[in-house]
Amino acid sequence: MRPYILAETSWKAVRETDWQVAILPWGATEAHNTHLPYSTDNIQLDHIAAESACVAWNAGARVIVLPTLPFGVNTGQLDIPLDINMMPSTQQAVLNDIVHALSCQGICKLVLLNGHGGNSFRQMIREAGVRQPDVFICEINWFKTLDSFKYFVDPGDHGGELETSLMLHIAPQLVLPLAEAGEGKAREFRVQGLREGWVWAERNWSQVTSDTGVGSPAAATAEKGQRFLEDLTSKIGDFLVELAACDHTNLYVQD
Repeated sequence: MRPYILAETSWKAVRETDWQVAILPWGATEAHNTHLPYSTDNIQLDHIAAESACVAWNAGARVIVLPTLPFGVNTGQLDIPLDINMMPSTQQAVLNDIVHALSCQGICKLVLLNGHGGNSFRQMIREAGVRQPDVFICEINWFKTLDSFKYFVDPGDHGGELETSLMLHIAPQLVLPLAEAGEGKAREFRVQGLREGWVWAERNWSQVTSDTGVGSPAAATAEKGQRFLEDLTSKIGDFLVELAACDHTNLYVQD
């Protein structure tokens, strides 16, 4: 059993450990082009959370990875079969309950590890923090943690080179041959502000892409995925060590 993975940990080990940080991976269940499984986000999160926690644990930080929440906000994909949507209001209710439970148990630092672009937790963290002010909550979007262009020719937005490379390293048995993948070509907005990105609107996924992918997976390799994941989990792990050691009630540098 890995002692930093709650799903693999016994009550005997849990009650003997002074937990410093809880990690909540939050993913999604959705199509990822034609060659990746619907659980791509969750498989990636399980690996990233576990390896990051391992780095922290080996450095002495007592962190615990909670089970991955497998459903995310997919309101723009409701017409794609078996893309499962969880409304932001539902996510807020779930987060509030988890934070309350951790507070009752004296675990006062929570990291939301987000693995899905449709999830956005900032406003939820604000509300949960007001309801339970003794718990420090922060969010990591793992896909924004490193400069992906240093590792990939064209990382892509969804099911592209980045995600395909990660899956080729983590779970190659679940990846269909790249010859069977769609090209991941995405249609742009007609309106300039939306196209340039300084105006935001939700994308209607089935109108944006014909294969549910955004970004070509053609250049993906397991070796690229391994190198990216090693650097990513090392960086997140170092953050967890620092967070575990800090006083979350005194986070700001004094003049």
